[in-house]
Amino acid sequence: MTLFGGVVHITGVTFLIFSLIAILVVGYALGRITIKGVSLGSAGVFIVALLYGCLFYNNLDLQLSGFTGNALKILENLGLVLFVTSVGFIAGPKFFSNMKKNFTSYVLLGLVIIISGTIVAVGCVYVERLMGETDMAKLSAIVSGLFAGALTSTPAFSAAKASVASSEMEQLVSVGYGIAYIFGVIGVVLFVQLVPQILKVNMDEERKKLVVVKKAVSSQKSAAKLIELDNFGIAPFAIAALLGIFIGMIKIPLSGAGLNGTTFSLTTTGGCLLASLVFGHYGKAGKINIMPSTTTLKVFRELGLVLFLTGAGVSGGARFVQEFKICYFVYGVVMTIFPMIMGFVFAKYVLKINILNILGSITGGMTSTPALGTLIHVAGTEDVAAAYAATYPIALVAVVFAAQFIIILF
Repeated sequence: MTLFGGVVHITGVTFLIFSLIAILVVGYALGRITIKGVSLGSAGVFIVALLYGCLFYNNLDLQLSGFTGNALKILENLGLVLFVTSVGFIAGPKFFSNMKKNFTSYVLLGLVIIISGTIVAVGCVYVERLMGETDMAKLSAIVSGLFAGALTSTPAFSAAKASVASSEMEQLVSVGYGIAYIFGVIGVVLFVQLVPQILKVNMDEERKKLVVVKKAVSSQKSAAKLIELDNFGIAPFAIAALLGIFIGMIKIPLSGAGLNGTTFSLTTTGGCLLASLVFGHYGKAGKINIMPSTTTLKVFRELGLVLFLTGAGVSGGARFVQEFKICYFVYGVVMTIFPMIMGFVFAKYVLKINILNILGSITGGMTSTPALGTLIHVAGTEDVAAAYAATYPIALVAVVFAAQFIIILF
C-alpha cells in the first residue's frame, strides 16, 4: 500500500502491524462509548476487527502474499495462550475451594446455566436439520460459535475453533461468535437491571440479606520468603503455558455411538486453563514462587484478549456477510436468555438464594464481567462480586467442554 503520493510505502508484515494497531485504537475508542452505564469494553475491538475483515481482508491478503490466514492464526494463538493462562492463574486461588465448599449452590447453579445453554444450542442444530440443512460440519461450527458468543466466553470460542477440522470451519465459528456476541453482552447487562425492577426489589432490604461467599485464602507464604524466578513472574507464566500446550495436545480416542475415529482433547484452551489453575492454586513449588504478579496477569489477560479477538475477528469477518442469517441471530438471543431464566428459577425456587446473590451468580454463570459491573452499580454494593467469583470458574471450565461437545456430537 502506498500513501501520500508514494512517500510512505507499507507492505507485508508492516501492513499487518499497522492494521492491528489501527483496529486496537478504533476498537478501544468504540468500547469506551457508554450509553446509560452500558459499554462494549474490549468487545469493541472484536466488532472493529470483524468489520475490518468484511471490508479489507482481501487487501490484507494481497499485502501478505496469500499468507493472511497463517499470520492471523499466529496472532490469535498467541493471544489465546496469554489470555487463558492469565484467567487460570487469577481464578486458581479460589477455584478448588469453591468447588469444595459451594458445590450444592453456586457451583451447581453455574452448571445449570451452561447445561441449559448447551441444550438450546443442540436444539438449534436439530431445528436447522428439520429446515433442510444437510452440512452438519458447517452447522455445528456456526452453532458452537453462537453458543460461545451468547455466553460471551472467549475460552469457549477458542476451544470451538480448535475442535473443528479446517480453517474454513474456524471462520464459521468466528462468524457465529460475532453474530451472538453483541446481544450476549447487552442481554445479561439488561437482565440484571430489569429483574429487580420487574420484581420491585427493595435494595436496602436485599443488601441486608446478602450472603457473602467466603473467598479462599491463599496458603502460599509471603512472596518475600520465596525465590523469585523474575520480578514480574513471566518465567512461571511461561512454564504453565508451555505445560498447558502439551496437555492440550493429548488426544483421547472416542468410540461408540458412531464416534469411532473421533478424538477428544482439552486443546490449548483447556490445557493452559488447567495448568494455570493448578499453578494459581498452589502458588509455590517448594521455595520457588510460581505465581506471577497481579499486574503481569492483568496486562497479559487484556493483551491476550484483544490479540485473540483481533485475529479471530478479521478472519471471521471475511465470511460474516456471506453466512449471516436472521435465524442465527435469533438462536443467539435464545441461547443468552434461556440459561439466565433457568438459572434464576433454579436458584430462587430450588436453592432459595437471596436475589442479589442470584444475580451475582448469573453474571458469573454467563461469564459476563460487564454485567457484574452493572450489577454492582444497581445493587449499590460490591459484595455481589463474591457470588460471581464462586460461580465463574466452574462456568468457565464447563463452557469450554460444552463448546467442544456441540461439535463432537454432530
